[in-house]
Amino acid sequence: MREIVLDTETTGLDPLRGDRLVEIGCVEIYNRMPTGQVYHQYINPERDMPAEAFAVHGLSSEFLADKPVFAQVADAFIDFIGDAPLVIHNASFDIGFINAELARLSRAAIPRERLVDTLLLARRKHPGVSNRLDDLCSRYAIDNSRRTKHGALLDAELLAEVYIDLIGARQSQLILAEVPSERSGAGGDTPRRQRSIALTPRVTDADLEAHRAFIALMGDKAIWNEYTAAA
Repeated sequence: MREIVLDTETTGLDPLRGDRLVEIGCVEIYNRMPTGQVYHQYINPERDMPAEAFAVHGLSSEFLADKPVFAQVADAFIDFIGDAPLVIHNASFDIGFINAELARLSRAAIPRERLVDTLLLARRKHPGVSNRLDDLCSRYAIDNSRRTKHGALLDAELLAEVYIDLIGARQSQLILAEVPSERSGAGGDTPRRQRSIALTPRVTDADLEAHRAFIALMGDKAIWNEYTAAA
């Protein structure tokens, strides 16, 4: 399943009072694994940058002056996210700004049914404690040392890692096979099950010979030699 982890930076807290988007960062994940595909765009907000917002993200009016306005990047942004679910921390904030920008262009709003709010997920899993992005990074041992200021793409990258841990997907990816406990088998609580008929090997003699020839090209110190000798 394709999902998009998304974050934004803005000029303030309320799009209904004239605050605008200044940065969008998106990270694509597929089956709960980052694919390396990202969308990142700075945006000219067509207004001044309040000191309070500048202190958060460090994006000045001068820096943003030559960046495209939202109307110029809307198509590329919509194309990137497609119809995938959007994973956002405190989703109502970011989607409020994105939908306000889309409304200015008479474009359809992104429905809230597409949103996966990691703040709500974190509050359910870790009630009674702070669940800011920095707190979650610390809780899941995710390195956020580069996060000296807020940045949409960096925050989306960190949130993608947090999300994978938050829903337990990282553990499921690591469990490649169940290791029997010492108590398994005779006298244990969980008897070890064996196939009555062994599976037919899929590796042919030709495959083995081709593999030996390939290993020979690596020289005497190739680690594969240890395995072939044991075999």
